[in-house]
Amino acid sequence: MRYVESRKNLSGSALGLVGLVLTFTGVAGAYWPLVVAGLYGVGALIAPPERPAPPDFPDPSAQLGELRADFEKLRGYLADVELPPAASGRLTELTELLAALLDPGWAAEVLAQDPEGVHMLSRAVRQDVPEAVDTFVRTRWWSRLAPGQEPPERHLERQLGLLHDEAARLAAAVRETEARRQETHTRYLEDRSQ
Repeated sequence: MRYVESRKNLSGSALGLVGLVLTFTGVAGAYWPLVVAGLYGVGALIAPPERPAPPDFPDPSAQLGELRADFEKLRGYLADVELPPAASGRLTELTELLAALLDPGWAAEVLAQDPEGVHMLSRAVRQDVPEAVDTFVRTRWWSRLAPGQEPPERHLERQLGLLHDEAARLAAAVRETEARRQETHTRYLEDRSQ
């Protein structure tokens, strides 16, 4: 069935029909089967090759949907981890900001148009936050065996602060995009009214 719909078959069939027209008009004569088959073959040979279909990647809104599901898994993991109060507060601020960015609505629509922003969120949810917390939990256990070194809580607080700053920059970029869109629409309406 795939060959029947191919470009080679369609162009060969078109030239084969020309051969039949030549046969009915008397031009092909007694060699009409060779003329029809030959024209079909020529049409099949000169047809452009089939082009493979481009890969079907999920659209950004589907990626955000998957990321929301992963974020819920991350929240479940974080609920089971015991953190010091300062780190817990920073983590709460970070997860609230990530939740606001991933919340379905206008922010997610704007974010879906920014592949770098989606990548940053994906990296934060799937890699950076879990690794920071997991590393803290493992390091905290080892620091009990070797006291006197820099406490792992400080590293965790710094890491969460850096991740929060990165997410805040993304939120500011989303807000700026919407502000520019509003300004553009205002200018459009002003130009239209003149």
